[in-house]
Amino acid sequence: MTDDSAPIRSICVYCGSRPGRDPSHMAAGRELGKSIAENGLRLIYGGGTKGIMGAVASGVLSHGGQVTGIIPEFLVDMEATRHSLGQLDELIITPDMHARKHGMFERADAFVALPGGIGTLEEIVEIMTWGQLGRHEKPMVFANINGFWDPMMELIRHMTEEGFVHTAHRVQPLVIDKIADIVPAIRKHAAETHGDRGGEEAVISKL
Repeated sequence: MTDDSAPIRSICVYCGSRPGRDPSHMAAGRELGKSIAENGLRLIYGGGTKGIMGAVASGVLSHGGQVTGIIPEFLVDMEATRHSLGQLDELIITPDMHARKHGMFERADAFVALPGGIGTLEEIVEIMTWGQLGRHEKPMVFANINGFWDPMMELIRHMTEEGFVHTAHRVQPLVIDKIADIVPAIRKHAAETHGDRGGEEAVISKL
């Protein structure tokens, strides 16, 4: 059961629209979806029903959870099928990527990056940038399945050491190896920060 006093109600998951070469990535997607559902949380994601994106959504739906998919019109037939999109609890079709990302940020209380490609990287880095600028304090997680995000963590350390990551204390994403530890870590982080996870309304409207 979920503690009704918990501040986390939804988790945004960024991940690949392809399965990747390592089968454990798809398994991680399904496991995270199951965990989100079993903890009474809503999945906010990019609406794709293929690859790891599809695995996460399937994991949530098959365990009685709720899913909000947000996808631009031009990607509907690339990252999903219209039939499978009909299985989501809520589907939002946006005119462009900007509106998609804004909608995902606005509805999510936390962010998790599973393995993925350039799009996944761009999405989680943008969220980290907004955090660095003090526009939100929502938990950010790298699901480091089989060390997938190790090169990214090394790059962030390098940039910090070289003096390019200002207010580095705001750019401290959680790096978690085990899917089962993600939701508990997010809730713990949120309880400890008690920050304004919603960000500033005027700023959000421009993101």
